[in-house]
Amino acid sequence: MTMTGTWVGPRERAAMAGMECLGDAELLAIVLGTGCTGVPVGVLAARLLEEHGGVGGLARAGVGELGEPPGMGTAKGARVAAAIELGRRAMFAASLDALPRLPDRGAVEAWARPRLATLDHEELWVLALDGRHGLRAARRVASGGIHGMHVTARDPLRIALREAASAFVLVHNHPSGDPTPSDEDLAFTHAVVEGALAVGTPLLDHVIVARRHATSMLEAGLLGVARVRAKALG
Repeated sequence: MTMTGTWVGPRERAAMAGMECLGDAELLAIVLGTGCTGVPVGVLAARLLEEHGGVGGLARAGVGELGEPPGMGTAKGARVAAAIELGRRAMFAASLDALPRLPDRGAVEAWARPRLATLDHEELWVLALDGRHGLRAARRVASGGIHGMHVTARDPLRIALREAASAFVLVHNHPSGDPTPSDEDLAFTHAVVEGALAVGTPLLDHVIVARRHATSMLEAGLLGVARVRAKALG
């Protein structure tokens, strides 16, 4: 509200002060555009955020789930999902333009968390690095259901070689929320380690991200353990 008592909506505030000055509910209200009978758009936006536990919950919801509450519908649900996906892609594009350096687990986790931590399915990515740990390329290797992916050691190795990487890092997510590597994760990582050594493009780390935590196999001393687990499973 202005000094004269005139109501200023989120679109007007965005035009005057910039999008960064708006709260989550105001941003969502702009995306929704309209409310419904007896429910202003600002109230509808606030309810949607509350029902999903904030922006993080919205990012994990699908179009159908977003469209279920009264006053939403498929069109508005799709609008919200599209805005979130556009934000993800913009962040991804910006990270590539900036050519970030990924010298350690913290930098890898910072890259991966906004892209993978809120997904409801697993994705495996290869981060191809140059000789100074700069990101040459980020490529998705595989995407699967909530219970896992079908992928072989050749898949990330092929990408690392194609991108002329000096070294590379694997990153994937656990939708369960527990970033502890499974026996299958360790066996797969061992196979990649062996293949990477054979072609002269080393695997530096395999980082698993979840919603609140992450695990670096390198820091946890699990790159060597992977060999033992792989033999046990074999």
